[in-house]
Amino acid sequence: MIHITNLSKHFILHNQGSTVIPVMNKANLFVAPGECVGLTGASGAGKSTLMRMIYGNYLCQEGSIRIDGTEIVGANPRDIIELRRHKLGYVSQFLRVVPRVPTTSVVADPLLSIGVAPDVANEKAKELLTLLNISERLWSLSPTTFSGGEQQRVNIARGFIHDYPALLLDEPTASLDAKNRAIVLSLIERAKANGTAIIGIFHDEHARDQVCDRTIDVTQFAPKVN
Repeated sequence: MIHITNLSKHFILHNQGSTVIPVMNKANLFVAPGECVGLTGASGAGKSTLMRMIYGNYLCQEGSIRIDGTEIVGANPRDIIELRRHKLGYVSQFLRVVPRVPTTSVVADPLLSIGVAPDVANEKAKELLTLLNISERLWSLSPTTFSGGEQQRVNIARGFIHDYPALLLDEPTASLDAKNRAIVLSLIERAKANGTAIIGIFHDEHARDQVCDRTIDVTQFAPKVN
């Protein structure tokens, strides 16, 4: 489902004499349907950078990223947007939404964008918000006013409302108490059972051990220093 071949990335610091910072060299990774692979490595090793390349937020200099056969590298932005609507979900560490949009609409949006009827999308949004212990009195408010843990749960509800074939999870259990962490891990296990291929970053070792079928240390993809 997720197939990465010979992926290389560097950053160019144009405001610092066009200094080149190599980040990743010849990365290879395959994730099968129903499998969860955890990315490990020290801070700055490139875990989040790899996630952003897969999602199409970062360009890469070389290599291939295929999601269910669709090539990300060099793809038209409209094709990437279409891929995100139907096949590739992403739960980041931070909730980024338009201010003043109600929480139910924020969560329902991925379903609305693919043509699901508003009443059906909103009902599923409410089910997930209830499951994740977001009080009903908050549903009509913008999540920009919520606490960090509440925003994270809204982000998770939005990421899991659609059954994406591929899903990226960047610290999905951060800022959560034990009860809500267990709920999120059950959502991940349910997605795996439905055949979703997942790549995740989990600094919580217990969470990683519970849901990941294997781990990949991204430091193995670090550019070699001569």
